[in-house]
Amino acid sequence: MTGVLASQQIETLIATGAIGATEAFVDGQVQPASLDLRLGAVAYRVRASFLAGKGTSVESRLAQFEMHRIDLSDGAVLEKGCVYVVPLMERLALPEGTQAIANAKSSTGRLDLLTRVITDGGVEFDRIAEGYTGPLYAEICPRSFSVLVRPGQRLNQIRFRHGRTVLTDADLTQLHRDHVLVSGGEPVINEGLGFSVDLMPGDEGLVGYRARPHTGVIDLDRIGEYDPADYWDRLRSQSGRLILDPGAFYILVSREAVHIPPGYAAEMAPYLAMVGEFRVHYAGFFDPGFGHAPAGGEGARGVLEVRCHEAPFALEHGQVVGRLVYERMSEIPAQLYGSGIASNYQGQGLKLSKHFKA
Repeated sequence: MTGVLASQQIETLIATGAIGATEAFVDGQVQPASLDLRLGAVAYRVRASFLAGKGTSVESRLAQFEMHRIDLSDGAVLEKGCVYVVPLMERLALPEGTQAIANAKSSTGRLDLLTRVITDGGVEFDRIAEGYTGPLYAEICPRSFSVLVRPGQRLNQIRFRHGRTVLTDADLTQLHRDHVLVSGGEPVINEGLGFSVDLMPGDEGLVGYRARPHTGVIDLDRIGEYDPADYWDRLRSQSGRLILDPGAFYILVSREAVHIPPGYAAEMAPYLAMVGEFRVHYAGFFDPGFGHAPAGGEGARGVLEVRCHEAPFALEHGQVVGRLVYERMSEIPAQLYGSGIASNYQGQGLKLSKHFKA
């Protein structure tokens, strides 16, 4: 049973008690290759981000770092630039041989919400050791916008693995021959499938968005209600070049259309630190069926969440900025991304989070 567990296998983990929760699971929480995690009823404002460390609980660390706590029951604002820890409704009792990986959901990343899962005894963010038994917590740091949150909201997702799941470059080369994983020329394969940035003008010369520095609060339950102009500057380029400002947050798009066949999943990862003083936020986890033809198109472009660091950096059209690490599924999911489920980003191009008007 080597591979990333599919939706029906995740449901088995729930049925057998390997995944538990303080509240009943809800429709749509199990995705094709992942489980959405839900915020609990309290947030702890902490002095600094932290990991529990071996032999130590998150609860004991909170006693050291807590500044105050916030009741989320009626909704509460998590302020830009502050760090919070929120106990999640879900907890794990993983079987031996099963490990878990968490990441931010797509909409979370597009709002520049840094959110990571931490665990008792954890020495890495978002990585949960096989056999782990205990609670889960979300560390949340809003970077660009303050947000209004409530219990039950889903900012993170978690997926489960058995054994070695990542494809080698040779496997990836063969998979591309069989399925055409990216459009437009020969693929760049080096510890994953490279992808580049599209900075050639689209509609009205638009190539991306930059978060505005002083904005209002975003209520995460309000879908399609916010005017992008109140939160984002529209970026145009006639030269295929964009100069990134240090500390600024950008929404850009990949030049390539990405295809994830039904028996595979993929994760967005950084390319090389040496190619520039910026990083892709890589909230991106690509479900089986993303960009798959029967589900709505031959490939879908990947949205890039980009933050520049030490110095202004000139980003060029076609520059490789990240890579997709493909993994085998243990089984083909009962339902694929974009096929009969609420998939917000199937067939996407340059697109903000679902909270903004089209």
